[in-house]
Amino acid sequence: MTHTPHELAEEFPDKVDKIHTLKESDAHFRKLFDEYHEVNRAIHRAETFTEPTDQFHEEDMRKQRMRLKDEIAGLLR
Repeated sequence: MTHTPHELAEEFPDKVDKIHTLKESDAHFRKLFDEYHEVNRAIHRAETFTEPTDQFHEEDMRKQRMRLKDEIAGLLR
């Protein structure tokens, strides 16, 4: 548990311009982007005990974030 937000701009610093372009031009990418940030914020709130959850739900959210990040990475390639 790191308590550090995993923002896409930090995860893919060399792809910031491409992320912005795809957000504006690709509805599927925008949906993935929004889902990633929604899950990422929920994980951060759980980690900081702002909105505590059980370990199984937090693990499921982490897996979902990883799947979304993998799909986003594929689109950024």
